[in-house]
Amino acid sequence: MKILLLGKNGQLGWELQRSLATLGELIALDRHSTHLCGDLENTEGLRSTIRQVRPDVIVNAGAYTAVDKAESETELSYQVNARASQALAEEATVLGSWLVHYSTDYVFEGGGSTAWSETDPVAPLNVYGASKSEGEQAIVSSGCKHLIFRTSWVYGALGNNFAKTMLRLAKERATLNVIADQIGAPTGADLLADVSVCAIRQAQARPELGGVYHLAAAGETSWHGYAQFVIDLAREHGEVLAVEKVNPIDTKAYTTPARRPLNSRLNTQKLRTNFSLHLPDWQSGVTRMLMEVLRK
Repeated sequence: MKILLLGKNGQLGWELQRSLATLGELIALDRHSTHLCGDLENTEGLRSTIRQVRPDVIVNAGAYTAVDKAESETELSYQVNARASQALAEEATVLGSWLVHYSTDYVFEGGGSTAWSETDPVAPLNVYGASKSEGEQAIVSSGCKHLIFRTSWVYGALGNNFAKTMLRLAKERATLNVIADQIGAPTGADLLADVSVCAIRQAQARPELGGVYHLAAAGETSWHGYAQFVIDLAREHGEVLAVEKVNPIDTKAYTTPARRPLNSRLNTQKLRTNFSLHLPDWQSGVTRMLMEVLRK
């Protein structure tokens, strides 16, 4: 099997390099790759690369994820998240390849307290969510064999993430203010990568398993609860922190260019049933990641 991975050096792409290598020959690219084009801004370059490589599976881990900047960089957001996805899907259709793509809970309007299911109507609140939704629709409409994984609150040991930011601020400040009315599940890039490989293996044997799936760690918390968990765990392991209080605040108290959903809960029943998977609780993944950070 030949796999083409795009976005190899992002949080998810880094983990996918590890997990996808078990499936077959892996060609991993990013936007700076030279011999082949991995730049999602270069639609024709992507098409040429796919025609040259002729992969059995295309895995797109690249995306425009700057949620606030997307409000002013609308064209770039739609190019990377929507038009590039359409090009990948059209080329996959011609080759008969699988396309694995990652999306977000931001395709929903973010109200209520019920976990979103795959059949719920999309109604994005911001440009980022709208561009990701359009990318999903382009893939589905193309008729290519696909697995689309919607996820939430992704973190990885590589690069910056919310937990690392909270740990840094907790060493510098006596008080932190953290949003408490947005609810979701912190989900590790390593979990996304491992589940992706499991799903690809099964879907290749049973093409009827293709479709849209929700993939997130089990359980739920707020950003405030997430921050408090990180700080408490760090203290338990001997970190000296300046922070004395973590104040819960509402989203309306923290103005950003893009509106955020309050409800990022995702119902993962379809994924767990179709692929016979167990998804660990969010605390176990965050603990493992934080232990790597604290050892450095």
